[in-house]
Amino acid sequence: MNIANKITISRVIMIPIFLIFLLVPMHLGTVPIWHAHVPVSQFIAGIIFIVASCTDWLDGYFARKYNLVTNFGKFLDPLADKLLVMSAFVSLVDFHYIPSWMVIIILAREFAVTGLRLVAAGEGDVIAASKVAKWKTTFQMLAIIFYLFNNLPFGLNGFPLADILLWIAVIMTIISGWDYFYKNREIILKSK
Repeated sequence: MNIANKITISRVIMIPIFLIFLLVPMHLGTVPIWHAHVPVSQFIAGIIFIVASCTDWLDGYFARKYNLVTNFGKFLDPLADKLLVMSAFVSLVDFHYIPSWMVIIILAREFAVTGLRLVAAGEGDVIAASKVAKWKTTFQMLAIIFYLFNNLPFGLNGFPLADILLWIAVIMTIISGWDYFYKNREIILKSK
């Protein structure tokens, strides 16, 4: 197992730790940030999410720089992203931070693209993440980070940066879903 794949696996391992700090009631106080307060457990969850998100860039860097691109990595990297991002989005819906319909659109696209990847795998093809999908994931992760930190420091003056990032993420989600299906339509057509 190469270093890039180990980094990807570490992202998967961080997900339950992130969820424990985010979802399990812990009365650890608050962290003052820019004249506002974030619960300590949510703050720790946010830090874990940031570290896990950075591993997405790091595994890709090692894979490309040292020619460590493998089919396992092409499969696991987007799956690890989906697990991390979806667990965070579902949690944020539970906290009433974001509307469920936006997460449903994101989830639907993820399931559809995963289905496409499974069909491609059955045909012996591997569909790697596209550039549009990478931008989509970046905007999703940024939105989640700002929600986890209560949109600080922007929330203090009423600027809804987290909401704007989420809207961009939803639009990019739709565009990247269409992009995957359009570029890989032959796979679907030949599997009929």
